[in-house]
Amino acid sequence: MAVEAHGVRQRPGFHRPGRLAGRGRPPSPAGGPSIRRSFAITTTTSAAPVAAHRRRPRAGQGNRGYVFVAPFLLCFLLLFILPLGYAAYLSLFKDQLVGGTVFVGLENYVRAVKDTQLLGGVLRVAVFFAIQVPIMLVVALGAALAIDSGLLRFANVFRLGIFIPYAVPSVVAALMWGYLYGPDFGPLAQLGDRLGFTAPDLLSGLSMLPSLGNIVTWEFAGYNMIILYAALRTVPADRYEAAAVDGAGAWRTAWHIKIPALRPALLLCLIFSVIGSFQLFAEPNLIQRLAPTVITSSYTPNLYAYSLAFTSQQLNYAAAVSFLLGLVILVVSYAVLFTASRGPRR
Repeated sequence: MAVEAHGVRQRPGFHRPGRLAGRGRPPSPAGGPSIRRSFAITTTTSAAPVAAHRRRPRAGQGNRGYVFVAPFLLCFLLLFILPLGYAAYLSLFKDQLVGGTVFVGLENYVRAVKDTQLLGGVLRVAVFFAIQVPIMLVVALGAALAIDSGLLRFANVFRLGIFIPYAVPSVVAALMWGYLYGPDFGPLAQLGDRLGFTAPDLLSGLSMLPSLGNIVTWEFAGYNMIILYAALRTVPADRYEAAAVDGAGAWRTAWHIKIPALRPALLLCLIFSVIGSFQLFAEPNLIQRLAPTVITSSYTPNLYAYSLAFTSQQLNYAAAVSFLLGLVILVVSYAVLFTASRGPRR
């Protein structure tokens, strides 16, 4: 419905009061309700087609997401939560010759804290972490910067070559490097025999940790390189353009732009390295056959817990050792995060 006043045609709901009642005179009170009704009618009729196209959610449609998440939650519950709870339950008991299995509370944990073999293994993997992880991260960072620079020829081949060792299982890698380290049948020993010199014993007491660190670095440098390279690809291009305008070379660009931008990715790699170092198991377990006097059953905490559970049949104590190892990893990871968060921010 439209309203005409003094030859001016206006749309319903958008009337000007002065022109409806005449020039210079206010509108009559009788006209107010009709205008408000016309505005309401216009608003309702214009909004009706929009509301008609809206679809109401069907019953149960919002629960479809749970159907897709359910398989993961089921596997997480059966393969992680329940075994973890059962291990916690076992750690509170003890098998005795007289009386069978009895509840001992935290006695296994107190025993583990005082266990010199466990403490020695924790200290050993801490030294391993302090030496091996910085070297591995420097290698991964250098490879990522070299690939991202665009100056490296056959960059795709280089990236694939440094990543391939990560695809090799730890068992295969340990067997391969064990053959190379072998003091009797390894290529270094054979080369020394032919040239008339004694090859260095890479499986001795002082060389064992560096030898294991070399295996782990060979395995996981490519994995960390991929994380760092992916982070470099997210750096905005305008930063590089601004650096080029300022006359910064490749080294200054890498030091002042790329490496600061990699701080979150480096922290992620460091947390992964903390977890992996303190859970070191496969490499020393296989190299132990070549140097049984150097790598004992308590060489690493994981190897010690494995020996307790499956060799000594001390399942309850092994569960307590495993939980204490998890606590150590949690504390060290939190210390790394706390130290990184207190660092300088730009």
